[in-house]
Amino acid sequence: MPADEKLIKKADLARVREVEFVNMFGYSVKKLMEALGVTRQIPKQAGTILKSYKATGTLDEGGGKVDEGDTIPLSKYTVTAQDYKEITLKKWRKATPAEAIIDRGYDQAVDMTTEEMLRDIQKGIRKDFFDFLAKGSTLATGKTFQDALAQAWGKLQILFEDDEVGTVFFMNPLDVANYLAAANITTQTAFGMSYISNFLGLGDVFFNSSVEQGKIYATARDNIVMYYIPVNGADLSEAFTFTSDDTGYIGIHEEADYSNMTATDTVVSGIELFAEKTDGIVVASITPGE
Repeated sequence: MPADEKLIKKADLARVREVEFVNMFGYSVKKLMEALGVTRQIPKQAGTILKSYKATGTLDEGGGKVDEGDTIPLSKYTVTAQDYKEITLKKWRKATPAEAIIDRGYDQAVDMTTEEMLRDIQKGIRKDFFDFLAKGSTLATGKTFQDALAQAWGKLQILFEDDEVGTVFFMNPLDVANYLAAANITTQTAFGMSYISNFLGLGDVFFNSSVEQGKIYATARDNIVMYYIPVNGADLSEAFTFTSDDTGYIGIHEEADYSNMTATDTVVSGIELFAEKTDGIVVASITPGE
C-alpha cells in the first residue's frame, strides 16, 4: 500500500527548517529598519551601481538683490556622485558530516551551527555599515560621551538645518558602560544591537562593538538607505532553488550530499546599508584628555 500523500517526510522537515531560518533573518532586518527609521529599501536592478552623493555650491554673491528689469544671476550648484561599490551576492556554505550528527544529534550538529552562521552574517552586514560611517567627513569632539553626543547632534542640526530630521547615533558600549550601569533606562534590541530610544533627548543610540571605541557615528534617519539583491528574484530561481520569504533578504538551501555523507547548507544574501550623503555623517571623538 503506498504511503499517504499527507505523510510528513524528511524533505518536508528540511523545508520547515529553511523557512524558520529566513523568517528569523527577515524579521531581524525589518526590526532594524523600523528602529533606524529607514523608509528607502531599494532592490537592485541589473546593471546598477551603489552610489553616494554630495551637493556643493553657493548662492549668487549679490544676496538676491536684482535691479528692476535686470537679468537674475544664476547660483551654481553641482551634485557629484561617488561609486560606493557594486553590490554583490554573498555566498556561504557549511557541511556537517554524518559522524557529527550521530555523535551530537541533528539539532546540535546542524540547527545550532546554522543559527550561529546567521549571527555571523548579521555581524558582517553591521561591520560593513559601520566601516562606511567611519568615513564621514564632518568631525566633532567632546570630553565625555555626553559632550561628544551633543556636539554630533549640533553638527547634524546645521547640516540638515532645512529639514526636520530625526538623529541616530552609533557607539561602542564600553564608552557608555559606566553611565548605563547607574542609569535607570530601558534598552531594546534589533539585528544583534542594543539601542535606547531618545537617549538624553538627542535621538536613538545604537551600541555595538564593531564601532571603534572612542568614536560616535551620527547621521539623520532619512540619510540611511538599504540596498539589496532580492534573492527570490533576479532570475536566480531559474537555476537555483532557495527558500526565502517575501522580503528576499536572504535565501537558504539545505540538502544531503551522499557522495561524502554530509548535510550541506548554502546561504546567499546581498544587503548594503549606507548613507546617501557622506557629508551628512558626523564622526565624533571622545577626547577626555583635552
